[in-house]
Amino acid sequence: MTAAARRVLCLSGSLRRVSANTAALEAVRQLAPPTLELDLYAGLGTLPLFDPDADVDPLPPAVLALRAAVGRADALLIACPEYAHGVPGAFKNLLDWLVGSLEFPGKPVLLLNTAARGSYHAQEALAEILATMSADLLAAQPVMVALPGAGCSAAQVLASAARCEELRAALDVLAEALPVA
Repeated sequence: MTAAARRVLCLSGSLRRVSANTAALEAVRQLAPPTLELDLYAGLGTLPLFDPDADVDPLPPAVLALRAAVGRADALLIACPEYAHGVPGAFKNLLDWLVGSLEFPGKPVLLLNTAARGSYHAQEALAEILATMSADLLAAQPVMVALPGAGCSAAQVLASAARCEELRAALDVLAEALPVA
């Protein structure tokens, strides 16, 4: 990271080993300009089920790591699939662990939608959840990056000039929202 680079934490809402959402985030990391450092959070599957009674010190180590990563970030970039017209349970669990955190409120957030046919139900629900959590949504609508779905790799995303342009549009939104100090 250069001295002036801004940190963006990338959160994939998918637990799949080969996920279009994760592939898009890995691809956008490779396209990022030197003014943005993108880190991909890899702990979604390690978080315990949210329990308000457990949201006290000492927090579970996986929750501490998530909150620390969010705290270090200047912004969040989220790519989340739709499952049964909603936000997947594992990703909602991640968000639930952030509700009571001091690191999340006011955090700039940009959403990517990788569904080729537009998964608008989950995107609308996710935007509502994030707004309720006091996120600073950087765009009224998610940035569309239409990928074929499961089985897509970052290399396949980067092989498409159109997909690279869509990801660069997301990077432009982030760069504009996070001016270099």
